[in-house]
Amino acid sequence: MSADDQNAPEAVTFADLGLSPKVLSAVTDAGYTTPTPIQAGAIPHAVQGKDVLGIAQTGTGKTAAFVLPMITRIEKGRARARMPRTLILEPTRELAAQVEENFIKYGKNHRLNIALLIGGVSFDEQEKKLERGADVLIATPGRMLDHFERGKLLLTGVEILVIDEADRMLDMGFIPDIERICKLIPFTRQTLFFSATMPPEITKLTEQFLQAPVRVEVSKAASTGANITQRLVKSGNKAWDKREALRNLMRAEDENLKNAIIFCNRKVDVSELFRSLVRHGFDAGALHGDMDQRARMAMLAGFRDGKLRYLVASDVAARGLDIPDVSHVFNFDVPIHAEDYVHRIGRTGRAGRLGKSFTIVTKSDAKYLDAIEKLTGNKIEWHDGDLSTVVQNEGEDDAPRRGRGAPKRGSRKEESGRPRRARGSEKPIRNPVAEVVEEAGTEQPAAAETQSPPPAPKERRDAIRSQNARRKDAPAEQPEPRPVQERAPANTNRGRRKPDDMADGTIGFGDDMPDFMKVAVKV
Repeated sequence: MSADDQNAPEAVTFADLGLSPKVLSAVTDAGYTTPTPIQAGAIPHAVQGKDVLGIAQTGTGKTAAFVLPMITRIEKGRARARMPRTLILEPTRELAAQVEENFIKYGKNHRLNIALLIGGVSFDEQEKKLERGADVLIATPGRMLDHFERGKLLLTGVEILVIDEADRMLDMGFIPDIERICKLIPFTRQTLFFSATMPPEITKLTEQFLQAPVRVEVSKAASTGANITQRLVKSGNKAWDKREALRNLMRAEDENLKNAIIFCNRKVDVSELFRSLVRHGFDAGALHGDMDQRARMAMLAGFRDGKLRYLVASDVAARGLDIPDVSHVFNFDVPIHAEDYVHRIGRTGRAGRLGKSFTIVTKSDAKYLDAIEKLTGNKIEWHDGDLSTVVQNEGEDDAPRRGRGAPKRGSRKEESGRPRRARGSEKPIRNPVAEVVEEAGTEQPAAAETQSPPPAPKERRDAIRSQNARRKDAPAEQPEPRPVQERAPANTNRGRRKPDDMADGTIGFGDDMPDFMKVAVKV
């Protein structure tokens, strides 16, 4: 136990925290007997209706620290239509869905109406739940405000407000929405506020919206678990160097690896790395913010159930996800924000288990690595030599490689006579000479010539002149217009053309064209 944990009574049980018998029964059925430090510190005050400021890392059981007292407090009474009794705000859809699962598990002896308002789900389905009356409303800020602005949600009946992962809300730009929501809820509410870190913006928010809160801090902010083995892995700057280093690590750890989360900084890198791993035979899935909600939930379920061994993810999965038994974490990218490193590797080594984390580092990552070591106060060991041992190929282009087969693509250009774009490459330079020659029916220059076309040979210039000459003479080749008296009556279907209208190879409306449309076209 840490020094902060010593404030809690020894051998404390859930029965000592003031929870109702129905809630205690559900906790026992779930197999829990001893509360975690954040639960032991927060639950008694929350049951009494006090505001609570909880500071704890992910994986410390803070979800149950507000779910259990909330169920105890709302046992009596029912919600009215469109007027939820409680509101829990989460930064991501996954976290909101996990909180819903907790309410279902611990509220199984209660008849709670639970509404989940997240993106990627039909508004109609969510509105039906609101119309029935929600005892518990779990939402992401954006979707909740959408329902409010549609007039489908009233916040005047909220008795308990929970703001979870507040520092993550700050990172995602939700603080203005949080401030607006807090002003829409009655001032007499109870507020339970949880955050892993306390930057100045979060401190200001707590001072503004919490009333004499009880501060419960069970671990030092931005500290890493002692049961996680952390290593740094050198790599060249190129993306394929990093992918190769990752594959080598995964193969080397194969015997000891049960499952792993691989973190990237950008969503586009998640997709690219996921496809690369699948091509190399790894059983991998992907998780990032642009995925459809149903696909994201299915991917998480497959990873939890062991159907997927590797999950490539952006930081949307870094905090709060309830994946209790992850053996390894690989940081494909060094996180830009040092706090994210703590939350990423916190996915492993949970509940007293041992875990491993490997971070792939290039020379351009030095400043981010320094910030991480400064924040955690620990020097991270290198796995197999530091960056000074990295061998870089001379003359290597800094642009990322776009995959194998580029010469083959070039050969297809020459065979087809048309410039083709390689995936991710720049648009080829337009070659007007080649386009005109193609129309004339002559051979087009090779693909290599499309980038810097040499002066056209004599035969090509002759072909161009011949083509231009035919175009200039084209009007003279049109058939003589028929006498005016032979024109079709005005009520004739002009869309119907006689078979001999196209016999001479001419095109257009023929002699039925109105005078105002007979305008010379400059070719």
